[in-house]
Amino acid sequence: MSALLLARAALVLAALGVLLVPWHGLEGGWAAWPGGEAAPLVRLLLDGTRWWLGPVPILLVLAGVPVLRGRAPGGLLACCGGAIVVWVFVMGQAIGLNGLEWPSLGPWLGVPPPQPALGWGALLVLAGGVALVSAGLAARGGFGADAFVAFLVCGSAFLLALFVFAPLATMLAAAFYQDGHFAPAAFVARLAAPEAWSLTCLASGQGCGVVWNTLLLASLTGVISTLLGLGFALLAVRGAVPASGLFRAMTILPLITPPFVVSLALIVLFGRTGLVTGWMWAWFEIPRSRWIYGLPGVLLAQILAQAPIAFILLDGALRAISPSLEEAAATMGARRMRVFRNVTWPLLKPALAAAFLLGFVESLADFGNPLVLGGDFDVLSTRIFFAIAGARHDPGRAAALALLLLGLTFGAFALQALWLGKRRYTTVTGKGDGGVPSALPRGLKLACSVVVWPWMAFTAAVYGIILVGGFVRDIGRGDMSFTWRHFGTAFEVEWLPLPAFRGSAWDSLFTTVEVAALAAPLTAGLGVLLAWLIARQRFRGRGVLEFMTMLSFAIPGTVVGVSYIMAFNVPPVELTGTLLILIICFVFRNLPVGVRGGLAALAQIDKSLDEASATMGGSAVSTLRRVVLPLMRPAIVASLAFSFVHAMTAVSAVIFLVSAQHNLATVYIVGRVEAGEMALAIAYSTVLIVIMLAVVLGIERLVGRAQIGRRTVAPVMPAGA
Repeated sequence: MSALLLARAALVLAALGVLLVPWHGLEGGWAAWPGGEAAPLVRLLLDGTRWWLGPVPILLVLAGVPVLRGRAPGGLLACCGGAIVVWVFVMGQAIGLNGLEWPSLGPWLGVPPPQPALGWGALLVLAGGVALVSAGLAARGGFGADAFVAFLVCGSAFLLALFVFAPLATMLAAAFYQDGHFAPAAFVARLAAPEAWSLTCLASGQGCGVVWNTLLLASLTGVISTLLGLGFALLAVRGAVPASGLFRAMTILPLITPPFVVSLALIVLFGRTGLVTGWMWAWFEIPRSRWIYGLPGVLLAQILAQAPIAFILLDGALRAISPSLEEAAATMGARRMRVFRNVTWPLLKPALAAAFLLGFVESLADFGNPLVLGGDFDVLSTRIFFAIAGARHDPGRAAALALLLLGLTFGAFALQALWLGKRRYTTVTGKGDGGVPSALPRGLKLACSVVVWPWMAFTAAVYGIILVGGFVRDIGRGDMSFTWRHFGTAFEVEWLPLPAFRGSAWDSLFTTVEVAALAAPLTAGLGVLLAWLIARQRFRGRGVLEFMTMLSFAIPGTVVGVSYIMAFNVPPVELTGTLLILIICFVFRNLPVGVRGGLAALAQIDKSLDEASATMGGSAVSTLRRVVLPLMRPAIVASLAFSFVHAMTAVSAVIFLVSAQHNLATVYIVGRVEAGEMALAIAYSTVLIVIMLAVVLGIERLVGRAQIGRRTVAPVMPAGA
């Protein structure tokens, strides 16, 4: 795409935003268009009510004159586009619902009337401004003079800055304030507080600081879930496991379940009055205890949730490894274990690192499991939640603890980069490959089976409790008599001339499915594009862009929700109470999965394929569509599946964002748990599990999985292998 073409498209977008589309957000619809609250910017300028936005059309005209003459002056386009974006946001911040918000501008702006939030017209103008900046940079030779790449980078950076960095910056700024005053000393005291760094647990029975607890829990979760996921992937891809469909379904069950529901099932099994606890006392006289509350219980619940993510990533990576490399080693006389150790294992390093990193960061951000099962074992996410929502409302303390979470996450990134180094892990090249994967060594297959099958049985027991709990009167109190009433209460349907959904859960279910269905493809698409930009393009600020994609995973969901409330509750961008804020929150909250999965997949695809496409005259768009995306199917499947199920099961990030009009399934379930309706909550969770399992398997079937190699007969291995 040329810079001139992008500049023309930018001017068309901006002109629509100025001349036709309502500038402000609408409360009463378009009925008043083109006047009243639905007036476009040109009408507001003509009647003098928004005179301070006059520079916007002037800048557009200034940029449009040379473009209409067939020229694309890079410096002028970039300056005009950047000035439009900055001016719109500065004026939106300076003048709000109460008039002038920045008194220092009084001598220049006087006493302006109140200004509502920006609307679709402003959005089109901002999009045009970003496109003008992109066209200008491409015209000056930036991004390889490719306007498409320039627009992807600038557009992504703008969205990340608006929906990731700005809310978190708003939230974290509170760490420097105390009683409404700027207090750096209070910030230092919060960071160094004993509640975070205490090591009294080494010398007494008291608990350690929450930083050490969080680091221990996240490290154990990352390592164990990665090893479990690897065992599942090895058996699924190389182990010739019978009934592979059931195997894959069981491995993703924990992924599609609200985490607090798994915690409830663990309590039903292992609590002081749990089923297993009661059996152990009756049969072996093992005393009842509360061992499930604390590190063991939280760790168990998090591994149940994270091992499937590791499996999905490692399954795709194993399927993408070229079989010819393993065949070459076998032909040279290498035994199966040596082939695995010297060929397969090194090529899995990017995916292993990605799986550990995601498990580590997800453990840091987890809120539901520590809240239900933590007991006296405090972690940063729960401390932050109670600092915000507890009786002692202290956003400054919560923000300081959130900064510590960021430090732990960045440390994980540094360790990942140190382990991978600068080695290459390319396995997919332009050459044909007709091989089949090497079979697992017998000893390794036995070791995987010894770990995987008992874990499968334990997973089945946990989900059996969830399934049974919806069909009995009250499993929490031991009343196991059969009943349908919980499903009837939640999902009652009256068959009038048309079906009427009378159940109390229908509204939240419809909203949840709608939000997840919209957020999942947006997350997957943006994640793949960002991964391609980071891995395949060279431009200034590439590291900053990658850093911004991972910011949302570094912060607990509760903090993300509160930061969105603080940033988007008032103009210039007012989104609270709408469906859009839920979709945006899920897209940018789950974006790191798509990015990390895409980076792991691209690490195995030879860049020479991109170069060959460019040599044959293919544009960046054509190369991405025809060469890269077909080879990234496993990453796309993983991102779609993860994004959908997390939008269906998340609670901490959106519990502050839902409204009476737009409620979500998980918030409804939490409400039922708080009301003591445990069986109703489990019944609703069962329905969610069935829906998500069907959708995830449908996505996988529709998109497909990469499968390198065509033969179905395994190569002959050396004797004694």
